[in-house]
Amino acid sequence: MKPASPALVHKFLRPRRPTPGRPPGLFLLHGRGADEDDLLGFAEYFDDRLVIVSPRAPYPFTMGGGYTWYDLEEIGKPDRAMFASSHEKLRSFLSGAAMEFDLDPSRIFCCGFSMGSAMALSIALSAPGFFSGVIANSGYVPEDAGMELNWTGVRGKPFFIAHGLYDPLIPYAYGRRARELLESHGAIVTHREYDMGHQINEDSLNDMIGWLTPLLG
Repeated sequence: MKPASPALVHKFLRPRRPTPGRPPGLFLLHGRGADEDDLLGFAEYFDDRLVIVSPRAPYPFTMGGGYTWYDLEEIGKPDRAMFASSHEKLRSFLSGAAMEFDLDPSRIFCCGFSMGSAMALSIALSAPGFFSGVIANSGYVPEDAGMELNWTGVRGKPFFIAHGLYDPLIPYAYGRRARELLESHGAIVTHREYDMGHQINEDSLNDMIGWLTPLLG
């Protein structure tokens, strides 16, 4: 663990199978009440050519431990000041980490869970040239976060949207809304729903790996 360049604590894993040239990268963005270790447990299942980077959200989650990207006024409605601050810190971190690890700019992906999905989508919709594709698990498009969304940049870009049909925290309708918004602006969306709650299960993990691996070339 170390302070990221420039702002966020993070952990990273180098490729288990280094290949010639600049490596592809995968950023993992955890949800509320977790930390940089949360999604890192899935790293061994992803393609072994990847540099995997997992940053910690900047705010302590005082209601249950861990960290959070922002507080919620209600489901899908972030505290705008906290969201804006986290968004800028994350955007700066991503740029610095891509340079630090010398990532191939044509093969940078992001996998988010819950709030981490909202953050991943916020970057994809504000700096659409950065990510080559996004995996959004149990999240939503941050329509009510007070930021301008650049929908023109998602045309032709691949997205994997996964959601549990029995999610008690972020209902599956938010996943369907994300698919609707992205497809209406020309994104290439793979949308899957699962018999699960607010989680990533074996089926959804296998599907996201199967979606990502061919995109690495």
